Amino acid sequence: MRTNEELKARLILEDGSIFYGRSFGDENSVSGEIVFNTAMTGYPESLTDPSYVGQLLVLTYPLVGNYGVPPRSFFPNGISHFMESEHIHIEALVVSDYSHECSHWNAVESLGSWLKKEAVPGIYGVDTRALTKLLRQKGSMKAKLIIGEEPDDSLQFTDPNLINLVEKVSCKEVIHYGDSGKKVVLLDCGVKHNILRSLLQRGVQVIRVPWDYDFNQLNYDGLFISNGPGDPDTCGAAVTHIREALNRDKAICGICMGNQLLAKAGGASIFKLKYGHRSHNQPVQMAGSNTCYITSQNHGYAVDNNSLGSDWEPLFINLNDGTNEGIRHKSKPFFSAQFHPEACSGPTDTLFIFDKFVSTL
Repeated sequence: MRTNEELKARLILEDGSIFYGRSFGDENSVSGEIVFNTAMTGYPESLTDPSYVGQLLVLTYPLVGNYGVPPRSFFPNGISHFMESEHIHIEALVVSDYSHECSHWNAVESLGSWLKKEAVPGIYGVDTRALTKLLRQKGSMKAKLIIGEEPDDSLQFTDPNLINLVEKVSCKEVIHYGDSGKKVVLLDCGVKHNILRSLLQRGVQVIRVPWDYDFNQLNYDGLFISNGPGDPDTCGAAVTHIREALNRDKAICGICMGNQLLAKAGGASIFKLKYGHRSHNQPVQMAGSNTCYITSQNHGYAVDNNSLGSDWEPLFINLNDGTNEGIRHKSKPFFSAQFHPEACSGPTDTLFIFDKFVSTL
């Protein structure tokens, strides 16, 4: 039930559009890039996905918050039980109908309570259908969320893609997981915890290193390049180290940002999508086959298929817009996926990506 204490809120887009609503999170005003996600469930996973750092997230499913938030608990190795990182990464949350009451066997608090604890603002009562149509028409853009009666010019628009967001969310030191099995270097560009879980479940050791760490000095059996936020063109150090690894025959796999960085290391170029792919229902076809997978995705950039070198070829293609969804080397054990095979609570059709990687170590 809505209380009379809830503050008015305004969502202001750089094109001048204004959407009015009520605050249900923290009471600070923020700015960043506004994007939308069409998934019906999974807001705890999305909010803790480091790939959303710097972004105001619009959830298109109209009812949000009805199943609350699970515990923020962790395994002894520091990996979360239910979330995708240690804390919320979005700048703000935008929804249509916020459920003030929640009910779920695993819920420990409401979504609004969680947002307040982590100093993240939220706005509800917004016509998210009209907002999403606008973003599809004009593309993702800068936006700001003003809480309370502050004047509209009290906060400047900001573009998070102008800075290296990967550096902001990557680990700061080398972290080891597991003590037996093949050794996998995980290049942390903002890794989701279920990537760590998925690798460890397959009996490998994981050496998690910062995004700009020279992992080529390590003794390892395979390289895994994680997801991450922002523009891959800001990650020159990572590309340099990956390019050196391409001179070896050790297995390499990338997911999301990892697909783009692997492609850049191989000589390809990247471009920004108009409004990105953020959903649980993106259809992807394996190149050279009639096999289609339903995938979970969260990215705003894509690999230019036409820029792939002669040693590389597309591995997956998006059936909605024909953009690249993965690449593979024609002779060496290097491959990647733009989508998230590990995603929760998205489809699990493509978990075989991890099996394929581990089998090539």
